[in-house]
Amino acid sequence: MATQGLKPIVAIYSTFLQRGYDQLIHDIALQNLNVIFAIDRAGLVGSDGATHAGCFDLSFLRCIPNLTIMAPSNGLELYQMLNTAFKMESPVCIRYPRGVANIAKYETQDTIEIGKANVLLKGEKIAIFAYGSRVDSALKAGKVLGGSVIDMRFVKPLDEQLISQIANSHQQLISIEDNVISGGGGSAISEYLHQQKITTPLQILGLPDDFTEQGSQTELYQQYGLTAQGIIKTIQS
Repeated sequence: MATQGLKPIVAIYSTFLQRGYDQLIHDIALQNLNVIFAIDRAGLVGSDGATHAGCFDLSFLRCIPNLTIMAPSNGLELYQMLNTAFKMESPVCIRYPRGVANIAKYETQDTIEIGKANVLLKGEKIAIFAYGSRVDSALKAGKVLGGSVIDMRFVKPLDEQLISQIANSHQQLISIEDNVISGGGGSAISEYLHQQKITTPLQILGLPDDFTEQGSQTELYQQYGLTAQGIIKTIQS
């Protein structure tokens, strides 16, 4: 379809996309086809269980050339990212968690600049880089800690200019995401800081190298420390 001028939009669960990994690489990314992947059930899925938990998508997508990877923090950003992806001529992945968003409330034609993060809160000393569903928790923690909070929005490409600016103007950095730590968004930031020889310490919060347990989304976020209190505890420990 994409080779014939159409714009396919593939709505798929994160875990189901794992089964199409070869096709994603060879049939789409290698040919740089303009296909949009709307990746549902990214992160923790609660009662759906470990078989449906989308804990690995950032890690297995980030290494594929030609992909743009976005992670909206709310319904409005999701709408804007879909608009943005529709105007692009290359493959795009938009990953979002299980839940409900009143899309009609956010109806818009707005787009966002590719690879640009959004500073939601300006503070001192501490900066929190947050991805997707963890932005709200980061904001709550940032207000308590008096720190800066950045809605990263893009996992690939990163907003490298902003990361450098934040890292050089703060004393402690933390990233938070609902993906496994290995190879995820925090790892991308860490790799960039290392390349630039920026030594501001970064702590990465994410899911462990394990399959998730059964429980509600709220219970699992608390268990893995991916809440405002988890961020505060990490900073203060």
